[in-house]
Amino acid sequence: MTEPSRTYRVVQWATGNIGSRTLRGTAEHPWLDLVGVLVHSAAKAGLDAGELGGCAPLGVRATTELDDVLALKPDCVLYAPLELDADAVCALLAAGINVVSTRTDFHHPAAMDQALRSRVEAACDEGGSSIHSTGSSPGFVTEALPLVLASMQRRLEGILVDEFADLSQRPSPELLFEVMGFGSRQEEFDEPRLANLRASFAPSLRVVADALGLPVERCETHGEFAYARSRTTIAAGVLDAGTVAAQRVTVAWTRAGRPVLRFRATWYCTEDLDRDWELRDNGWRLTVDGDAPLEVSIRFPIAPENRAATYPSYTANRAVNAVPWVCAAPAGILTTADLPHLVSPFA
Repeated sequence: MTEPSRTYRVVQWATGNIGSRTLRGTAEHPWLDLVGVLVHSAAKAGLDAGELGGCAPLGVRATTELDDVLALKPDCVLYAPLELDADAVCALLAAGINVVSTRTDFHHPAAMDQALRSRVEAACDEGGSSIHSTGSSPGFVTEALPLVLASMQRRLEGILVDEFADLSQRPSPELLFEVMGFGSRQEEFDEPRLANLRASFAPSLRVVADALGLPVERCETHGEFAYARSRTTIAAGVLDAGTVAAQRVTVAWTRAGRPVLRFRATWYCTEDLDRDWELRDNGWRLTVDGDAPLEVSIRFPIAPENRAATYPSYTANRAVNAVPWVCAAPAGILTTADLPHLVSPFA
C-alpha cells in the first residue's frame, strides 16, 4: 500500500493488556488518527486515552457507550475485549465501520458458528464494511509465516508450528494455577479446555490449508502433562513434586490419518520434569516437510524483567498494521490470505 491520501479514524475498543498496546500503536501510527476509546469499567470512563495507553495525553476521552462510538463515525474499530459482544460488532459493521480484532472469533468464516457468521456477513453487506481477526499466535505464526514458507515448495507434505513458553517468571498465579492447572495433580486435559484451544487454533490452520489447496479431513486435538520431579518455586508460587509443571497441546488437521498442519505448544514452569520433552527458549519453530525442507527458529531475545512490557506488542502491532489494509479491502470477513503482507511505516 502506498501512503494513503488521508488518515484513518480509529476507535480503540477495550484497554486491557493488548488493547492498551493497540491504543498506543494507533496514536503513534502516521496513517491513523485515534478519535475514541470504549471501556467497560465506569472507573475508566472519562479518562484520557493517553492515561489508558500509558503515553502522553491525547485529548480523547474514554466512553462506555456504543452510541458514542457510532456517533464518531470512525473508519475502523480495534476490537480487543475479553468477551465477544456480537450485537455490538454487528452494529459497528452495519454502520459502515470496519473492525480489526485481536480475538480469535473471525479467523476463518467456515469455522465460525453459522448463526454468527450469517449475522456478521449480513452486517458487512449492509454497511459495506469488513472484519479481520489477527494476532501473533494464532495469527502470524499459524497463518502468515506458513504461507510464506510454503511458497518455496513444489511438493508440500506438512507443516509443524512449535511454540515454546517458559512461564516460570510470569507472576500470574490465577492464570497458571487456576486457569491452566499448573501445580495440580490432574492426569488428563478436560474437554472444555481442549475445545477452547481447538476453537482458537484450528480455524487459523484451516486458513492455510484452504489458501494452499491442501485437502484436510478432520481436526484432532490432544493435550498431555509432565510433572515436577522436585518442589519448585516460580514467580507465581510453588509447584510441589508430582504436580503439573509442563503442558503440551497439539491441534492438527489430518488427511488419511496423517497430520498435515499442526500447531504444538509446550508451556513449562521448570525443566526438572519427569518426561524427556524438548524445552526451548521462548519462541517458535516451524518445520516444513516437502521437496525443499525447512526449519525456521524464532526466539524472543527479551530479558525476563522486560517480558511483561514487550510481549503484548507481538499481538497488538500486527492488528494496528492491519487497519489501513482492512479499511481498503472489499466488504466481508477477511482472512490472512485475503490481505497482502501487512507492511506499515514505522513511527
